[in-house]
Amino acid sequence: MSTTFPFPVQQELTQIALAYRNQSFIADMVMPRTPVPFREFKWLQFTREDMFNVPNTIVGRKGVPAEVEFGATEVASFVRDYGLDDLVPQEDLLSAPSSYNPLGRAVEGITELIALDREVRVANLLTTAGTYAAGNSATLSGTSQWSDYTNADPYTAIMSALEGLLVRPNTMVIGRQAWNRLRVHPRITAAVYPNGGQMANTNRVGTPASVQAVADLLELSNIYVGDSWRNTAAKGQTASMARVWGKHAAFLHLNPVAGIRGEAITFGYTAQFGTRVAGSIPEPNVGLRGAQRVRVGESVREVVCANDVGYLFLNAVA
Repeated sequence: MSTTFPFPVQQELTQIALAYRNQSFIADMVMPRTPVPFREFKWLQFTREDMFNVPNTIVGRKGVPAEVEFGATEVASFVRDYGLDDLVPQEDLLSAPSSYNPLGRAVEGITELIALDREVRVANLLTTAGTYAAGNSATLSGTSQWSDYTNADPYTAIMSALEGLLVRPNTMVIGRQAWNRLRVHPRITAAVYPNGGQMANTNRVGTPASVQAVADLLELSNIYVGDSWRNTAAKGQTASMARVWGKHAAFLHLNPVAGIRGEAITFGYTAQFGTRVAGSIPEPNVGLRGAQRVRVGESVREVVCANDVGYLFLNAVA
């Protein structure tokens, strides 16, 4: 990004932009960033069968080890630029107290919106059935939804879905509404707290289970609960707030060492060219005394490279 950024890159503002990641935490966890050397890049999609073939590995005293070959398909892609501007009047800069940095605050606000946009992109990608391999999603309704404390059995549904995948997911990302009901579902609490949770055949909620307790029960390394909101109304209209992650739950196999060369199987990642950068330039046509135009941006692309190691429950709760 820095090689094509038209503004003078200011280290102080860039550091603020890099450090301000509150909204993008989940997006960076479930679609971790991996650097790419150019805007256009190619990633390798390996033939799954090759990863599970069992060759003869015996080597005689003077023998030669058997040779294996991994089939792969190169997929061409490219990063997209994401950025926003904000105008800071010169009067604000002149009148600001020494403890307040108007340019830095503008960078924080811009970065938060860019990060929220990224989280919306990632959430839309991961909560769309078409993102996953055929058969790797289920749309729940009625008595199968986890908000039905009498008939639904989320523990069995989740474990059955995950055991059918060639590589078992190790991460769950779930919307707040779905999590609030899953953690008190009698089937879950009775398993987590056998002496304190409600019995599985009652319709009463049990003792709320912690994130770690449910992760241990489902044999997951991480559970991320999506809390973010977005305004879906058109600009100028009355705000209409909606949950970014909806009422869904996605299960993904994530490998932190995986990258564009396909070194390891992982559901997906984010290709990143350069780093997030920030800068400002004078804007003389704004106000009597002019202003500073502040810009923050990054060049990224979310890539799903192994859609068969993920599973999605749509409408997990009513």
